[in-house]
Amino acid sequence: MSAGDSYHIVLADDHTLVRQGVRKILEGRCDLEVVGEACDGLDLLNFLKMCQLSPHMVILDISMPNLSGLEATRQIKEMYPGIKVLVLTMHKNKEYVDYAITAGADGYVLKEDADRVLFSAIDSIRMGGQFVSPILLEKTG
Repeated sequence: MSAGDSYHIVLADDHTLVRQGVRKILEGRCDLEVVGEACDGLDLLNFLKMCQLSPHMVILDISMPNLSGLEATRQIKEMYPGIKVLVLTMHKNKEYVDYAITAGADGYVLKEDADRVLFSAIDSIRMGGQFVSPILLEKTG
């Protein structure tokens, strides 16, 4: 990816307002482009099958109808191992973090922390690292 290329992101959350809010935040950076949205895990997998733009990252919630974010993560990593997955959720318990990482997630950000760390999480994952909300590291560390 050259310096002028956009980093393509797909958003998946069953709350339209959350998707619109995250899209608005991401539009603040010229190197990030939201190329699609999905309202649940099944919708997300269908979008990825049909997508012509080869997304680099999916930002998804855990709690979605039809197919959870954890199961969607597992399937994305099996079918599209090059796509990075960032979980954006309200779930604070360590078990969810462990489940998400085991499913293949590259990052885990709490919605309550996202205004401060979303870009750091995206940048860290984009460069090949992992990211977990600092709030969770304080609780578990």
